[in-house]
Amino acid sequence: MKILSTSKRGEKLKVVRLNANGDLKQRLLSFGIMKEALIEILEHAPGKSTIEVKVGKMRIALRDKEAELIEVEQI
Repeated sequence: MKILSTSKRGEKLKVVRLNANGDLKQRLLSFGIMKEALIEILEHAPGKSTIEVKVGKMRIALRDKEAELIEVEQI
């Protein structure tokens, strides 16, 4: 299993599990980040500790701490 925060730019991944709870889990689900969702890594911003991902047609910036809670597998 792989964690979203450790993924590299350009990788295409499938969400296996969300380890978030409460409001954060609801926020991720509202963005379409749920089990079986396809995600593409667009950019890492090392200074800001964020990762930009594409889910469907939506582009989302996640904090590294949020991305650490998402388990993925490469497709």
